[in-house]
Amino acid sequence: MLACVGVVAVAACTAEGSATPGGTPPEAVAAGARSTAPPVPLALALAPADQAAGVAPGAPVTVTAAGGKITEAAVTGADGKVVAGALSADGTSWTTTEALGYGKTYTATATAADPAGRTATSTSTFTTVKPARQTALSMNPLDGQVVGVGQPFAFYFDAAVADKAAAEKAITVTPTPAAEGAFYWFSDKEVHWRPKEYLKAHSTVTINAAIYGKDLGNGVYGRADRTATVTVGDSVIAVADGTTHQMTVTVNGTPARTIPISLGKKAHETPVGTYTVMSEHTDYTMDSSTYGVPTDSAAGYRTEVEVASRMSNSGIFFHSAPWSVRDQGVRNVSHGCINMSTENAAWLQSISNKGDVIVVQNSGGPVLEAWDGQSDWQIPWETWKAGGKR
Repeated sequence: MLACVGVVAVAACTAEGSATPGGTPPEAVAAGARSTAPPVPLALALAPADQAAGVAPGAPVTVTAAGGKITEAAVTGADGKVVAGALSADGTSWTTTEALGYGKTYTATATAADPAGRTATSTSTFTTVKPARQTALSMNPLDGQVVGVGQPFAFYFDAAVADKAAAEKAITVTPTPAAEGAFYWFSDKEVHWRPKEYLKAHSTVTINAAIYGKDLGNGVYGRADRTATVTVGDSVIAVADGTTHQMTVTVNGTPARTIPISLGKKAHETPVGTYTVMSEHTDYTMDSSTYGVPTDSAAGYRTEVEVASRMSNSGIFFHSAPWSVRDQGVRNVSHGCINMSTENAAWLQSISNKGDVIVVQNSGGPVLEAWDGQSDWQIPWETWKAGGKR
């Protein structure tokens, strides 16, 4: 008779295939061997650690248990206020679900129990950072707005951001369907996100700027989160040509109308490039002083128009111009804007949203600057991906 003693001996016997008839099957022996492994010791881990200081309040407080499940967990401020939290489905982790405050002291306490009923309790007391400065964030577009396929997403901080990577990590822009995109910094306070290609018509874009409690460098922390869900409307792309004096408007890939236009006259040539509509107005006052030309000068003006849509900060609009109808389609006579009839301007504005694309070509003018309005498409993609003024 062959006798096998201990786990090692059993393994040797089964390896030779000589277990005794009617004996314990090898797989059962192996299972029994596994069941004799010592249990994982009961332990709790809390983060932040006890006595931690300068904790960023944007990060969650976490509790994890090994060798058992969490039975109680809480984070309490010095004022007695309890911070909301949630336990995982398997009971092995717990996380705060609301942000902490700046410059405050908190105590985290947790208890766990193992299958044998043994318990363990752990406590951590820590303080959050007191920022040198908090920065507010504004953004464009806003929640609920409908935009065009060329709409860039602009974020404006009211304090300089030194850690631009941290800011980009805190801000997520999610198009649905998905699209490749990147951030580009125009200054230490202004960053834009845009996709590589125009957005898809009738898609959505979700923005989550989770900057609260985030360290943005040099003692600057975010003041409050911002969120938005934006809808993309029809694809409206207009091409204005200074040679033919015509604008062709394409809607969702189909030519919709050809509009006679007049661009900027000599010494006022309309800049060449890709614009996006910034805002739409009716009964609007066109005032040359807004871009540095006094209204009482020879080149100045102050004119009321029925329909006007802004294309740049420097004062380029497409707008109704009944006084130049005879020139529209024939010659360029404007001060730089795109003149068209009142009927055509009203039609274009009626199908348009901010973020729609207007391309100006063959005007004889200078190249449109990317920082003039939201002319982000003027920057080639490879340059855009490099990130701008970092």
